[in-house]
Amino acid sequence: MYVQRTCEEKVTKYLHSREIIALVGPRQCGKTTLLRHIFDRLQNAVYLDFEERENLELFEEDIDSFIQLHVKNRDFLFIDEFQYAREGGKKLKYIFDHQKIKIIISGSSSSELTIKSPQYLVGRVFIFQLYPFSFEEFLRYRNEQLLNELYYNPSHSGPIIKKFNSYLDDFLLFGGYPRVVLADDNEEKQLVLKNIYDTYFLKEIKTIFHLASDFKLARILSALALQVGGLVNYNELSALVGMNYQDLLKHLNVLQKTFITIASRPFFTNKRTELVKSPKIFFIDNGLRNAILKNFQPLKMRTDLGSLRENFAASELIKKDIELRYWRSKSKAEVDFIVEQKRTVIPIEIKSAMLKPQIPKSFASFITKYQPEMACIACKALFADKLVEKTRIHWTPLYHVPVIVN
Repeated sequence: MYVQRTCEEKVTKYLHSREIIALVGPRQCGKTTLLRHIFDRLQNAVYLDFEERENLELFEEDIDSFIQLHVKNRDFLFIDEFQYAREGGKKLKYIFDHQKIKIIISGSSSSELTIKSPQYLVGRVFIFQLYPFSFEEFLRYRNEQLLNELYYNPSHSGPIIKKFNSYLDDFLLFGGYPRVVLADDNEEKQLVLKNIYDTYFLKEIKTIFHLASDFKLARILSALALQVGGLVNYNELSALVGMNYQDLLKHLNVLQKTFITIASRPFFTNKRTELVKSPKIFFIDNGLRNAILKNFQPLKMRTDLGSLRENFAASELIKKDIELRYWRSKSKAEVDFIVEQKRTVIPIEIKSAMLKPQIPKSFASFITKYQPEMACIACKALFADKLVEKTRIHWTPLYHVPVIVN
């Protein structure tokens, strides 16, 4: 079953432009399904998969024969799993410069690693990122009627909030990988997530990046999963996983380039008064994070519910192409997320247990200092508004945060 992806409209908009389209994202997030969906609507197009050695070897070893066989007299060329190609960017440039054909590629690592030698394609490629389902896409499959409520009603009644939160609870546990969402029961979801983690991440990352072992990578992931949303202390993490500083940074970079983790950097305007060194690390998908910890206990039994909710917010912001920022002053006042939009910023604080409108002290400090037009405090089941000086503060259920920053 095909579930419409938010990214689809962006990609199809440029199907008839000259530039190459590169669709990048983690393994098993639906890139092949999306490309096939677009391909099936086009005429005079060819679809190749570089996991098939014959296609890959012809591209790498005899580009002119590749052109004769797959490019000549075609309007569209689709190449899936492009990250396997050596000097991929250089060879794509050769086709782009000498043939009149629209090229669409996909890859399961960041754009520079998928394309290889990206300098060859400067000005020639549009890059789009695809992630596991957002909560919006998840609802589109599970309850499209409820999805309409998300965007067209500014606030919801108690029963509707309860219904949203029941779906959110499932999403917080098992995440948005399409194969997981389509699974019939929780046991199958756990099995799929274990397979994604063991097969598509640990083993493939080890191969692609020529790592000697995936053991240390797994230890880093476990350590990061236990401290989601906390400031990363590189010295402590190095000692914990038994790795020197430079190797640790290399492995952390690998995790980000393969779309497993995402880093939130400090927001600052004055380097002398705010901390600017340590990032926070989140996971692209809550389900994968829970699979790493082997913990799929119901939320009411979890001691890490706050981390799950904060990671959800981080993941949803990233899926909207919003760069993650947090605020922390030297006096340790802290706000979970700072969204920068044009000439203003939106502070967002995640509060699981708040039952009535309250303004946390650190949140008030940020508002006093920066006077943003809007601010958001994400709760479980609370809708409220209040004007504080020049700032309109919204108390809203966590599931509604992506709408607030839309």
